[in-house]
Amino acid sequence: MHTKDCTTPNLIARDDSVLVVIDVQKRLMPVIANKETVTDNLVRLLKFSQIIGLPVILTEQEKLGDTLPELLEARSGLQPIGKLDFDCFGCEEFAQEVGKVGRNTLILCGVETHICVAQTALHAVPDYTVQVISDATSSRKVENWQVALERMRQARVVVTSTEMVIYELLERAGTDEFRATLPLVK
Repeated sequence: MHTKDCTTPNLIARDDSVLVVIDVQKRLMPVIANKETVTDNLVRLLKFSQIIGLPVILTEQEKLGDTLPELLEARSGLQPIGKLDFDCFGCEEFAQEVGKVGRNTLILCGVETHICVAQTALHAVPDYTVQVISDATSSRKVENWQVALERMRQARVVVTSTEMVIYELLERAGTDEFRATLPLVK
């Protein structure tokens, strides 16, 4: 397997990354801007994570219902971590899970961008490389999504897209993983 070396620090390394899916829940998603696109990209990311064996941490904000069933179907075996804090690191179970997977790059997606995603990203920046997938995150209002992405950029969070993450983690064509991923990106 071809892996990233230390001469490419701006690329995501699969063996040093974890996908964090934040609060994609039944009561919240109906009011989220671009919810269909966001949901489709989240499903693609979860299916892709299964293909390459990327660890996933899933959170649920209390009182917002269950995670969307299509996300749970896309990646079997996920157990959501319930939380009250907007910043996922305010939840001890989340912080322990991040420590347990032992990865230094957090790839964040979910909702809402300007609340839970941003607070988690801003908290993590001093200690982790943080990437936020712009087309797999959203807010109720597009303006809040835009401001949150800009604020995170200013704080050294890398803003990326679903396909950029997929192809960076794949690293090369012609592999079994690449062939298994093609239906997700076509």
